[in-house]
Amino acid sequence: MTSLLDLPAEGVPSAAKEADPTASVPSAVPLPPPGHRLRRTRRTPALRALVRETRLDPAMLVAPLFVVPGRGVRQAIGSLPGVARVSPDEALADARALADLGVGGVILFGLPAAKDGVGSGAWIADGIVQATLRRLRDAGLDLVVIADTCLCEYTDHGHCGPLLPDGRVDNDAAIEILARTAASQAEAGADVVAPSAMMDGQVAAIRAGLDAAGHHETPILAYAAKTASAFYGPFREAADSAPAFGDRRGYQMDPANAREAMREMANDLAEGADMLLVKPALPSLDLLARARDRFDVPIGAYQVSGEHAVIAAAAERGWVDGRRMQLEALTSIARAGASFVITYAAADVARWLREESR
Repeated sequence: MTSLLDLPAEGVPSAAKEADPTASVPSAVPLPPPGHRLRRTRRTPALRALVRETRLDPAMLVAPLFVVPGRGVRQAIGSLPGVARVSPDEALADARALADLGVGGVILFGLPAAKDGVGSGAWIADGIVQATLRRLRDAGLDLVVIADTCLCEYTDHGHCGPLLPDGRVDNDAAIEILARTAASQAEAGADVVAPSAMMDGQVAAIRAGLDAAGHHETPILAYAAKTASAFYGPFREAADSAPAFGDRRGYQMDPANAREAMREMANDLAEGADMLLVKPALPSLDLLARARDRFDVPIGAYQVSGEHAVIAAAAERGWVDGRRMQLEALTSIARAGASFVITYAAADVARWLREESR
């Protein structure tokens, strides 16, 4: 390949010519056509902001809250920097702060005082999530309050439903309990219920259970494409929900299966889901984009604990610019088609976006 160093002397600028802004470009270098100069709109921050195709807004962010019994409790989670388990009163304080920042919503995960084989703490009227929901409802905050509807935090074995004698989850028994749990959450004040157990038929059972209890207007956000991902690691500590044996690959999706993910989403919509969720987010951007092209419903994505932890840990060590990396990651999720994003960085991102808008 011929380089500029190989060109005849008359085609190469001298040192004097290089310093001269009026010096001509060597004729041997092809110039881009005038219409292909895409750098024109990248010159200044104002130009870049004007032509930006994908924009983040605090209102599209949902913050997870891990709620434990007690009062005045705030327990840092070692594997999730900046995230804590909190008691209901502290959850209310966090929710107020998030609302003040313009964050769109919160999603509640409960850690009960006691667990059993069927996860009964998930549906009882005075359960930890139900108690927190009532506090948030009575506060009248400008937030969408979502209840995660699952059983793994409440079972003593850490799986998402009662077990059969051979150790498998009893799918049909689980969906009955999930329906009961969703109705209890809606009664306590949940704006949205979000089944995440990946049990077949769970959305249909929950829709029927909500309607029978008079909660016809409570929407269902279905964790429709939830893969058995290695990115959930820190969540297991946060929610105290690690399986006591085995894993969840028998009911959560194989991350390799994109067509199956589309079937899961189509099934959940047919059963009555109002919104869909893809989880985890960054490893599933292709699924998110396919879903956006195919389904005309609100679609969210969950930037899960492992995604958050790797960014936070690298930023703590000075290896990356954590703020830029987090904003880039969330922008890519929105660009792929997410209407909203569940993220542990919701408060930080909302503050950053507010600073940038000034």
